[in-house]
Amino acid sequence: MRVDVEPSASAVEAARAVAPLAAECAEQSERDCRLTPELVTALRESGLFRVCVPRSLGGGEVAPEELVAVMEELGRADGAAAWCVAVAATSGALAAYLPEADARDVYGAPTGCVGGVFAPKGRAVVVPGGYRVTGRWPFTSGVDHSDWLMGGCLVEDHGDIRVLDGGIPDIRLMLFPASDVEVIDTWTVNGLCGTGSHDIQVSELMVPAGRSASLFGDPPRERGSLYAFPTFGLLALAISGVALGIARGAAEDLLRLAEAKLPTLQTKPLAAQADTQLRMAKAEARLRAARALVSDAIGETWEHVQADGDVTLRDRAALRMAANHAMASSADVVDEMYSLGGGTSIYATSPLQRRFRDVHTATQHVLVGSSVWQTAGRVLLGQQVRAEQL
Repeated sequence: MRVDVEPSASAVEAARAVAPLAAECAEQSERDCRLTPELVTALRESGLFRVCVPRSLGGGEVAPEELVAVMEELGRADGAAAWCVAVAATSGALAAYLPEADARDVYGAPTGCVGGVFAPKGRAVVVPGGYRVTGRWPFTSGVDHSDWLMGGCLVEDHGDIRVLDGGIPDIRLMLFPASDVEVIDTWTVNGLCGTGSHDIQVSELMVPAGRSASLFGDPPRERGSLYAFPTFGLLALAISGVALGIARGAAEDLLRLAEAKLPTLQTKPLAAQADTQLRMAKAEARLRAARALVSDAIGETWEHVQADGDVTLRDRAALRMAANHAMASSADVVDEMYSLGGGTSIYATSPLQRRFRDVHTATQHVLVGSSVWQTAGRVLLGQQVRAEQL
C-alpha cells in the first residue's frame, strides 16, 4: 500500500494517512515481533517518529493535545505501531536538552528514529569527556528500527552515586548509536507483540557528555512551550493515547460485527439486542469521558505553561490522573467490546482478541501504575510530594 503524506500535513493528518497501512500490516508485525519494513518506511517518511523533536532540528514540536490525537489515530489501526511511535516521539523531546551540535548529530536526520528506555537501569561512571556506561534495559520498544537509543543511568562519581540538590540521585539519559548495543531477544509476550520491545545491553561504552541529559537537573536549551510541559506527564499521556485509540478501534470492530452477527438462538442481529445497545452506549460514554478528562487536564496545564511557565503540583497530578484514568477506561471499554463479541472474539481472525491483549499489556506500564494514584492523592490532600515524582 502506498502512503502519500503532503509536506504541509499536520501530524494528525499524517497519522491518518499512515493508519490504513498500519492496520494492513498489524498481523504480520505481530507474527514477526517487529513492525514491517514498509510500515517503518512510511512512519519515517511521514515524520511521525519526530513529532516532539524541536522545530529548529526539523521536527514537529507538536502540542501535547496533538500528540495524544496522533496516538489515537494510530492506535485505532494497530496498538503496536502506535506504541512504537509514542516511544520514539517522546524520546524526541530529549533533543531540547542537548547542546545544539549534539542534538543535530542525534536528532537531525529528517527520517531518523530515536528510541530507548527512561528507567535508570544502567550505571554511568564519570570519566574525562563524558561517561563510561554499563547497563541492561528491558522494554526497548522499536529497537529493530531505531537509529539511536537511550538508557537511563545512575551517575557514579569517584565511587559514589551522585546526588542532586534536594537529595535525589542524579539520573541521566545516555544516548548511543543503535549499532553499539547488544539486542537480547526477550520479547515473547502476550500483547503489543509487534513493538519488538527486547532488552538492550552495553558494557563500558564511552558516551560523550554532550550526548547525555538529566530531566531533573538540566534546564531545556529549547524555549518552546512543549519543553516546559511536565515530561513524565507527556510520556504518560502519549501511551494513554495509544490505549484510547485501541479502545476506539475495538468499538468500531464491534459495530461492524454487530450488524452481521446473529447470536445463537436469537432471531435478531447483535446490533438489535437491547443488552448490546445498553452496553454499547455506556462504553461510548466512558470512552468519551476519559478523552474529555485528558483534554481538560492538558488544556489547563498548557495555559499555565504558555502564560508564565509556572506548572503546579496540581497540574502535574491532574495530567497523571487523566492518563491513568484513560488507560483504565480504555481497558474497560475493550473488555466490554470483547465480551459483546462473544465466541467470535476468541478467534485469531478477530481483531478484538488482539485489541484485548494489546490494551492489557499497555496497562502494565509503570507510568500508569497504581502508585501514580497514591502520589496524586497526596497532592490533592496537601501532603508533601516532590515534582520529580510526577
